[in-house]
Amino acid sequence: MINKRLLVKNLLAHNDENSFYDKKRFIAIGQKEGKAKFLKHVCALANSNPKNNSFIVIGVEDEDNKIVGVDFFDDSKIQNLVNAYLDNPPAISYENIPFPDLPEGKVVGLVTIRSNGKVCALRKNIWKYYGGMVFFREGSISMPKAYGIELKDNNADAVANIELHARNNIELTLDGVIDFINNRHKDLESNYKVFKEQFVVCWAGTQKKVKEKTYFSRVDIELINEQVKLFYSALDEVTISYDEHSFTTIEYVQLGLGAKQQYFPLEKVVITFFDNGTYQIQSDLMFKPPQYDKKTLCHLLNANRALLQKIEQKISLKASEKADLKQLPDTYLICYLNGFEEAKEYMENARGLLKKSYPKIYKSLKQALRILRKVRYN
Repeated sequence: MINKRLLVKNLLAHNDENSFYDKKRFIAIGQKEGKAKFLKHVCALANSNPKNNSFIVIGVEDEDNKIVGVDFFDDSKIQNLVNAYLDNPPAISYENIPFPDLPEGKVVGLVTIRSNGKVCALRKNIWKYYGGMVFFREGSISMPKAYGIELKDNNADAVANIELHARNNIELTLDGVIDFINNRHKDLESNYKVFKEQFVVCWAGTQKKVKEKTYFSRVDIELINEQVKLFYSALDEVTISYDEHSFTTIEYVQLGLGAKQQYFPLEKVVITFFDNGTYQIQSDLMFKPPQYDKKTLCHLLNANRALLQKIEQKISLKASEKADLKQLPDTYLICYLNGFEEAKEYMENARGLLKKSYPKIYKSLKQALRILRKVRYN
């Protein structure tokens, strides 16, 4: 069983990026250019490593390998994105790796790519890349290749050695459990469960009971053996259940216009553990968005636009306008889910305006964009 934090450290020990490993300060797959560049690197790494895993580490400074972290990214549908844009798509996973010195909510992203042994190519046009383009790694650069396309095994031994030195042990597991409960979440209700005598899942959060049902907020869930953060949210409500073979979460989101707020189930995730030392994560989107009158939503779009224009022009907001601004992330999300696709662009444009002046609303906006991303990829 591989300890993913050790794996990241071992990869970073290769100070320069190479043909099986790339590093990024961040990725922006919510935008067309960022999505295209990400797909290019995935394609190139898959083609350059037909016999072994290849990796992208996210949240690291390029010049000095300083670990700065990125926001927790829980998009289990990233495989759908790769399948939609690539022919012969590799198997891909995105995992969130906690590091001790990072702020709460920040992690290192680890993208693991496994080729299916066939030449991977862009399926259709995206940004400035054309359908049919094939990419390979030349050193640390992902380059297009139009001729002499042949998959060669150059890195299998090197990657196997790196993964071997990232194997987990009992000491690392016990240290991880103690650190999770006693240090990082000493102010929260914390629990752990051992599955199949080898997997340890820890979770922490603020509990509340509603009609004999227990909900968690400020939730953090980690698979300690692999040092992978399975779930993190400072805002949403989550239910947790488990038996001897599986661990299940259902995430709820609070949505509504004005004071009329409701909780809607968003996604169910089941982690099933097997006797042979493997596990499987199955996610199912449960979300059914609320529907509203189109004229009301048009009015809200215009009102939001006016608020953002005032912020851009540095005009002070009235108390009533500040109250409306708190609802902006929800109203934009509801508008998008009711067919106003331009609302996503408005949300992206609002990020820069809100980040410094209204950090709490900015945080809610990022959460709304995360929900939107899940729904779109599904």
